[in-house]
Amino acid sequence: MKLNAKLVMMMLSLLVIAIMVLFILNQFSQNDLVREIQESSNEVSKAIQLSVEDLTSESDTESSRLKEYLQQAKKKGINEINIIDNDGEIINSSDPELVGKKRDLKKMGTGLKAVRGGRPSGVSSLKPYELVVPVIVGDEQLGYVQVNLLLDNIREIQRDNFVRRLIATSLLFMFGIVSTFFLAKRYTQPIHRLVEGVKRVTGGDLAVTMPVESRDEIGELAESFNEMVAQLREREHLEKRLYEAEHLSKVGQLASGIAHEIRNPLNYISLAVDHLRNELLPVCGERTEEFMELTGKIKEEVRRANYMVLNFMNYGRPLKLRPSKVEYREFITRLLPLVQEKLTEQHVTIVMAIPDDLPPLEIDRELMRNCLVNFITNAAQAMSEGGTVTLGATYDQGTERFRLTIADQGIGIAPDELEKIFQPYFTTKEAGIGLGLAITERIVKEHRGTIEVASEPGRGTLFTVVLPRNLRRDDA
Repeated sequence: MKLNAKLVMMMLSLLVIAIMVLFILNQFSQNDLVREIQESSNEVSKAIQLSVEDLTSESDTESSRLKEYLQQAKKKGINEINIIDNDGEIINSSDPELVGKKRDLKKMGTGLKAVRGGRPSGVSSLKPYELVVPVIVGDEQLGYVQVNLLLDNIREIQRDNFVRRLIATSLLFMFGIVSTFFLAKRYTQPIHRLVEGVKRVTGGDLAVTMPVESRDEIGELAESFNEMVAQLREREHLEKRLYEAEHLSKVGQLASGIAHEIRNPLNYISLAVDHLRNELLPVCGERTEEFMELTGKIKEEVRRANYMVLNFMNYGRPLKLRPSKVEYREFITRLLPLVQEKLTEQHVTIVMAIPDDLPPLEIDRELMRNCLVNFITNAAQAMSEGGTVTLGATYDQGTERFRLTIADQGIGIAPDELEKIFQPYFTTKEAGIGLGLAITERIVKEHRGTIEVASEPGRGTLFTVVLPRNLRRDDA
């Protein structure tokens, strides 16, 4: 339901409730008023009946009945009863002091009318009324019955009805105010949250997400805000990739020049060392071992320099996958001989925890071989005194994803360095340019995968590579 519809429904509900409450109160008041009028009418009728009996009676034994009856009738508003003859003389009254006094019949008239002037003290009615009824028996008029009425009960009923309606209207008005404040608070709080979210987005925090708690305009505004933030995140990601692409393009151009300037001299140095070995080794005599150690170090430094150049070139080169199906255990078995010699020198042992029934995965063999070589090399370098590197693999049938793990027993990674290890040119090694893991992450991302890292300083590091089973289906 839209916000305007909710407001209209609230106003209509308050209107209907107000009408119903006032109608019910009015019905109760009318019932009380009718009942009071009926009771007063009955009392007046009884007073007239007693007066007629007194007027037509020849004895004086009934003269005290009016006074006795008045004590009860005052509760219903009858204040005074007088019996008047045709000459205007009061021949009987509820007030004995009035007996014998004269009344002006012309001014008195007949019927019900309001009495002008004062009224009995101690009575709270605003205005007394006088009811004059002629007494006629047959064709002869015997006199008049005068009844003074105080309609206090009826006025009290009217006043009470007014007070009840006023209270009910005030309560409904207060309820409307409370409901308005409640709705205002309910709808202003999400708006305040949206304002705070906009401020955070303006400050550069694109992780903001507004909860969609309704389907009205506020909910639509929250959905639009979330869509806007999602588009900003996507745009930021695209800008970042564009920046990386431009950066890689520049690095690639630089790497191409470096390759031409450095690799040829390195190859010449390597070939020259091999030539010197062949020519001078037979004549070294006792210094043969020293000569072999020296040329070996030269070859190792040349190999390391060449490896850095290759890493630099690979980081700046656009990647193009050539996926093929491989059995992971067989893939690892063929890869290990490439690094076995170096691992043996560092006293590092490889342990495979790969199930035999693991399904084949689709990868680029050459690129993934570089990734695993980087992982294994880094793991070996983290264990200066040797240790074990465990290669594991599992497959989740539900998500159709592989989890390839590389765990070492090395020195671990400091918490403040975990977020930096995949940044280009970040390294903690004395010899290195910090591109190994950066290149590895690029290759894994090109495979639609992710890398997870868990490390505890002094106890080792666990790298987990998550890859889809089928690259072609994932691309589609």
